[in-house]
Order: sequence, then C-alpha cells, then structure tokens
Amino acid sequence: MTSVGTLVLVRHGQSQWNLENRFTGWWDVPLSDQGTKEARTAGALLADAGIAIDRAHTSVLRRAINTLSLALEEMGQDWVPVRRHWRLNERHYGGLTGLNKAETKKEYGDELFVKWRRSYDTPPPPMADDHAYSVRHDPRYRGLAPELIPATECLADVVRRMLPYWYDAIAPELLAGQTVLVSAHGNSLRALIKHLDGISDAEITNLEIPTGVPRVYMLGSELQVESMRELGDNQGARA
Repeated sequence: MTSVGTLVLVRHGQSQWNLENRFTGWWDVPLSDQGTKEARTAGALLADAGIAIDRAHTSVLRRAINTLSLALEEMGQDWVPVRRHWRLNERHYGGLTGLNKAETKKEYGDELFVKWRRSYDTPPPPMADDHAYSVRHDPRYRGLAPELIPATECLADVVRRMLPYWYDAIAPELLAGQTVLVSAHGNSLRALIKHLDGISDAEITNLEIPTGVPRVYMLGSELQVESMRELGDNQGARA
C-alpha cells in the first residue's frame, strides 16, 4: 500500500515552567533557552532528513507557536502556511496550574498525584474562575462558548476536543498527499498518537513524548499508520 501523506509531530521545546517543574496547561509561558535550542534542533533534523513541509498547525500557546516558527526558520521554510487553533492546546490542569510538581506530590501523596498527572480519565481539581492563572477572559478565547473553556481536563477530555480538529483540518490535507507538521504539546500529541496508533486507555498512560524530537508518520489511504520514526537522539531527550 502506498503512503498518501506524511505527518510530522513535534512537542514544543522546553518551556520556562517545564524548567521550573510546574504544571502549565493553558497558561501561556515562553520557551526556556534550552527550549529555543530544541526547537531549532528539531528544524535542523527535519531539514537533514529532506522533509519539505506543505502545511503546519499549532496551538494558540506561544511555546508551541514559537517552536514551530523556529523549526520552520531553521528549515528555510518559514513561508509555509500555518493555522493556529485552541483544540491543539495542552491539557488544562485545573487547580494544579502553576503549582510545583514535586511539592504537589509531597502534599497530596503518590497515588493521587499519579492519577491527576498520568491517568486517562481522572482530571485534577477544577480551577476557580478567580484563579490567578484563569484564561476565561483571555482575548484569544473571546469567540468561544463559555462551556468550551475547561476548568480542568483529563487526557480523555483532550482526545474529545482534539479529534474534531484532526478530522476537519489536518486529515484532509494528509489525504491530499501533503506533508503536515503539527507543533503542539505533550498531552494534545498523546491524544493524537493514541488515535493514530490505536493505543488502549491503559497503555497510553505510559507514553512519554520528549520535547523537540520530530516524530514522522507515513500514513496510508485511510490514514492508517504504515511507519513511524523519530529523528535525532530520542533516548537522550527522554533522559
């Protein structure tokens, strides 16, 4: 069977809150210096692999936007059409947003911490409307119905909000034979990979996506996965 489209997934480079070990979610934080290097390295790896991008998609959060911009610049392809959408945002971490992960684990215990962070269907406590990191009045979400802006999310929620964008925006480009780059987040990409690879609810909790490592899928005529490879030192990135 002949591949019809190429899908490239890149998790944004290390953010400042990744560096500080804090729950980030929908709050908008910049890349760290290391994250900027990772974004450029991702672009260099794609260029060395001879991959030419036709279309690109990202979230409305600048760590993913800037990763995409830097990667395309490194490839000499910063003219590629880019679409940004909130459905590709990171998982909303609710009331955990902004908290240090190590301190949260110490306060609530290992079992609850792991459920909130890694389980498929257990969301963290919801965020109050007056929370310091609430985005309910952020202008980038002005056009959304209030019920579409979450107060918390589990990975199952991310799958449900991400898939309409996959079917409506990304899949048609792949079916047209284009090479599509998606720069997004750990959990929005885990949601997409779960769908692509048919990973079970139990097994998806073990999937970790390193920052700045391009993941290249060759897809068939029904968007089934024919092959997948990661570029660069993915073991080093995971470490």
